[in-house]
Amino acid sequence: MSHVRVAVIYYSATGNVHALAKALADGVTSRGAEVRLRRVPELAPDTAIDANPAWRAHVDATKDSVEVATLDDLEWATAYAFGTPTRFGNTSAQLKQYIDTAGGLWQAGVFHNKPATSFTSAMNDHGGQESTLLSLNNVFYHWGCIIVPPGYTDPLLFAAGGNPYGTSWPSGHGETPDGAHLEAAHYQGRHLADISGRLEEG
Repeated sequence: MSHVRVAVIYYSATGNVHALAKALADGVTSRGAEVRLRRVPELAPDTAIDANPAWRAHVDATKDSVEVATLDDLEWATAYAFGTPTRFGNTSAQLKQYIDTAGGLWQAGVFHNKPATSFTSAMNDHGGQESTLLSLNNVFYHWGCIIVPPGYTDPLLFAAGGNPYGTSWPSGHGETPDGAHLEAAHYQGRHLADISGRLEEG
């Protein structure tokens, strides 16, 4: 497992996806793999951020504690976990902008055969969570990655809504992800690290 290196790259406005990302990263490290937890740059203007106190609080809380993702993180990693809130059932502009800068790495074959997984958050139970995860999977198809969903591979996933595509937190249920959803994200990190390790072993 010592050669498994996972980049957990996410965008979070008010902190829900950030909490899932941290739990997933902890799951990765619990398997002895290396991890880089990285946030993508914020694109929204200060006027929009300041209009939502929770958004401003999260931006201020993470600006010095979580490093900004670079393309070097994608080259370094042997596996990926991407997280985003839903934006009309799709990937957020912030994460998509970062992904769109990776064309050179894609052309160089950097992503080929690397395991990848995704996670998300939306306000409502049916607020586009599954379609958002599938939109991220479309990127993985083009990159030539090996998609590693949680599926129904552990009973604990049902307590978090049983989403086979990836961990998803309906934020209308509470201010921050509950224990079941954080455990599901932790499991998703463990699962990604385990599959990555098996692939490396051949």
